[in-house]
Amino acid sequence: MRTSDLIRFAKDAATGNPLRAGLLVLAMAIGVASVVVLTALGDGARRYVMNEFSSLGSNLVIVLPGRSQTGGFSPGNAVTSTPRDLTIDDAQALLRLPTVAQAAPLAVGTSEIRFEGRLREVMVAGTTAEYAQVRQMAMAQGRFLAPGDWQTGASEAVIGANVRTELFGKQSALGQLVRIGDRRFRVVGVLAASGQGLGMNSDELVLIPVSLAQAMFNSSTLFRILVEAKGRESIEAAKTQVAALIQSRHEGEQDVTVITQDAVLSTFDKLLGALTLGVAGIAAISLAVAGILVMNVMLVSVTQRTSEIGLLKALGADAATIRSVFLMEAAMLSLAGAFVGYGLGLVVAGIVRQMYPTFPAYAPDWAVFAGLGTALATGIVFGVLPARRAAKLDPVQALAKR
Repeated sequence: MRTSDLIRFAKDAATGNPLRAGLLVLAMAIGVASVVVLTALGDGARRYVMNEFSSLGSNLVIVLPGRSQTGGFSPGNAVTSTPRDLTIDDAQALLRLPTVAQAAPLAVGTSEIRFEGRLREVMVAGTTAEYAQVRQMAMAQGRFLAPGDWQTGASEAVIGANVRTELFGKQSALGQLVRIGDRRFRVVGVLAASGQGLGMNSDELVLIPVSLAQAMFNSSTLFRILVEAKGRESIEAAKTQVAALIQSRHEGEQDVTVITQDAVLSTFDKLLGALTLGVAGIAAISLAVAGILVMNVMLVSVTQRTSEIGLLKALGADAATIRSVFLMEAAMLSLAGAFVGYGLGLVVAGIVRQMYPTFPAYAPDWAVFAGLGTALATGIVFGVLPARRAAKLDPVQALAKR
């Protein structure tokens, strides 16, 4: 039997029973769609986290108070304890290092902000003019905090997009006086909407000079220091020099944790990459289930088409041709289900992206090819037993069952 005839015969056999064909296609489609959707979610989470940390700034080194007890960074080590505080003087000292381009101290707390009877609780970040440059923050209106002496500061504030909307509505926020805690500040700028980053939602943030924030919260310690290295090739050297300088200033105690942006990105990339592989493996189980369904349905098909098989053998078809017919049918149905499932998975992933525009729910290429290939391989592998059973039928006995 020629290949074209084999394909046409298998196609006619597959479409001859629409219910059976539909069940097989549906089973494969669900399996492939599961792989596409779950890997899109897993890889989307990885890309989202990577983008969030990449948006913190370039060539970033972060100094945290407290000594991590492990040799590397993990998300659980971001909160540490220390016998000494990080201070503004520590941050200013880092500017003398040859590998450091800029540094920005950061003190964080919560307080209430009031304007004309409107009141809400906000996260207040005390920092300096360098913070906007280190974090590459964009302004929607006005300007950022003015440069000047880090130990003093003008009573001015920069607010996030959501804070501006809720406090001022359609009014202009620039130049308005607001009360934060027990102090009055003049709004000099509004941040462009950017969302979550570095553990803080910038849209819900109020930034004031670091010295005033420390006075407001009655604390001289810093939440962290953000350091920008002079170049990507200087990041590791900057990390080493920063750690050594802080140690020398803290009487030889290694009581800070210095992490780099690359280390954070690498850690999350590995964690979320493993998660993506895990969910892909779970989804692949549904393809195995679909393959078993293919085998069962094809075995039933062999029983129902006994006379047809006998006729083919009587006309001279050998066992290899009979096997090829059934394997071709299983492959066609599996492939059809794989493409239907691929389309269904893309639709569901697209819906997720519409619901959460900032979440890049795209299935990785390897998952798509693996899903399609596994579906085809599963259909063929589980089609072998029915095909062999059909090929072994005796033509006389098969025709006698008509």
